[in-house]
Amino acid sequence: MKFAWLVARRYLRSPYKPAVLRLVTLFSIVGIAAGVATLVIALAMNTGFRRTIQDRLLGVSAHVNLTRPGAEGIEEYRALAEKLSRVEGVRSVAPAIYLTVLLSGAGHARGVVIKGIDPVLEAKTDEALRHIVSGAPDFTPDANGFDSILVGHLMADELNIHTGDYVTLTSPEGRLTPYGMVPRSRRFRITGVFDSGFYDYDANWVFARLAPAQNLAGVGDVASVLEFRVRDVDRAVDAARLIGAAAGAGFTTTTWEDENRALFRALALEKLVTALFIGLITFVAGLNVLVVLTMTVTDRARDIAVLMSLGAYRPQVRNIFILQGLTVGVIGTFTGLVAGYAISWAAGTYHLIPLDPQVYSVPYVPFQSSALDGAWIAAAALAISVVATLIPARAASRILPVDILRYE
Repeated sequence: MKFAWLVARRYLRSPYKPAVLRLVTLFSIVGIAAGVATLVIALAMNTGFRRTIQDRLLGVSAHVNLTRPGAEGIEEYRALAEKLSRVEGVRSVAPAIYLTVLLSGAGHARGVVIKGIDPVLEAKTDEALRHIVSGAPDFTPDANGFDSILVGHLMADELNIHTGDYVTLTSPEGRLTPYGMVPRSRRFRITGVFDSGFYDYDANWVFARLAPAQNLAGVGDVASVLEFRVRDVDRAVDAARLIGAAAGAGFTTTTWEDENRALFRALALEKLVTALFIGLITFVAGLNVLVVLTMTVTDRARDIAVLMSLGAYRPQVRNIFILQGLTVGVIGTFTGLVAGYAISWAAGTYHLIPLDPQVYSVPYVPFQSSALDGAWIAAAALAISVVATLIPARAASRILPVDILRYE
């Protein structure tokens, strides 16, 4: 192998190599580097989107939801929550009620989702209540008896409402009066503005205590859902199974994966398609390796014949060209990995590519490189480089010295 490596290195560094061979060799290295770097960047972007969306989503939504289909809500939810909090894997449990209402204030009105919560329990689990950009997460009624709410910062900017302002929430769940059905309305005081980092929540959600939310919904002391946070989000399905069994008949559990399955399937499919199509760049670069080695075999046929006449074995000749192709692949792959990870790091750290959060849910393109992705990309690139050497290497090892040197 030392002999083969010595000759392969001399071929690669030879100053007498034809200009076209030097150019094609350079193109092969650049092609492999470009393919590897592009694939690293694309997969880092895909992984970044998935992890960022997942982290922000799990920061403001439950890992497991327990509901009671066909009923107005979950009665005795406090006792049930206390019982289920002891299920293996459960970190916390909090009751909630959801209702779509009309928010009006400061001369504007729009539909929003109000989430009725237990402030003490919710503060331990919902990260939105930990990212207050104005005011405080205070749900105590004011001096006039008006209940308090928290609103998202995008909603506050759009409606021009601020901490301390009063707004009216009107529910479609009306109450019967002598004049017919009248929508339920309550006046609230804004005590805080949150920034969850997730567009849908910051633009459309309002937090209030359970009691006023129940009043707007026209129901008694019930919760529409029990929200669970588990210790291991990757095992939410197992936790949901245990929670459902402990809750008994009549209850249904769903996980965060169930509610967002379409989104994460789309991201997984996008990653696969990206890897396949961008991987074609590396495949084309492998064809360049095949071309440059074929041209080298043709150009160096006389030298190969001389080496074989002096006693070089056919496997040694074959290894010369395999090592040449492998060297080109290693240089291109290493260069591509360095460039890909460097660009991904810079773009992710300094948020170089802005996005419209209304479309993508995040304000910039997140990049998170994975060592595992880099490992299989490097392995694939090197495998393509080695496979591309087999045909010219085999052709070189089958040269008959007598045919080449007969007329020399």
